[in-house]
Formats: sequence, structure tokens, C-alpha cells
Amino acid sequence: MKDQISYSPEVRELAVRLVFEQQKEHESQWPTIKLIASKIGCTTETLRTWVRRTETDRGIRGGMSTSDRERLKELERENRELKRANEILRKASAYFAQVELDRRSK
Repeated sequence: MKDQISYSPEVRELAVRLVFEQQKEHESQWPTIKLIASKIGCTTETLRTWVRRTETDRGIRGGMSTSDRERLKELERENRELKRANEILRKASAYFAQVELDRRSK
């Protein structure tokens, strides 16, 4: 497994901004990504991912924005917790209903 390098938000923003600024000078975005990635020391795929995510967040490219993705994760986590709580309440309700029935039958 490769060691992952963590880049600061400032480095990411700078790299993406450079790609957007310099892509006009190349026939496509890819050569710009390769050039900038080699200068900042990240892989081309890493920089391409940052660029695509920024394009999506800015509405340039279709897809789910970062804030929407984070909100979805939060809602999914909340949904899991609520399902667990409901299951606990269902079991507790069944238990106490049985206790009440047993008490009445005595």
C-alpha cells in the first residue's frame, strides 16, 4: 500500500487555480494538469481529481458538489442512528408489552 501524502488546502487551491489559468496555453486540460502536478509534486490523477471536484463545485461540470456529498453522508449517518434507535424502541416496546401481559395473567 502506498503512503498517502496530505496536501494543504492552500496547495490544492493554488494547483487548481494554476490549471485553470494555464489551460488556455495548451491543446487540452490534460497537458496542463501533467505540468502543474510535476511542479507541485503530486500525481496527475490527484490533481485531476482536485480539478474535477472544483469544476463540479463551481457548476462547470455536472455531479454532486462537495457540500452536497458531505450533507448526504451526514444524512445517511443520521438515518443509520435513527434506524438503530427505532429497533431498540421496538424491542423495548415488545418486551414491556410481554411483561404487562404476564402481569395481567397472574
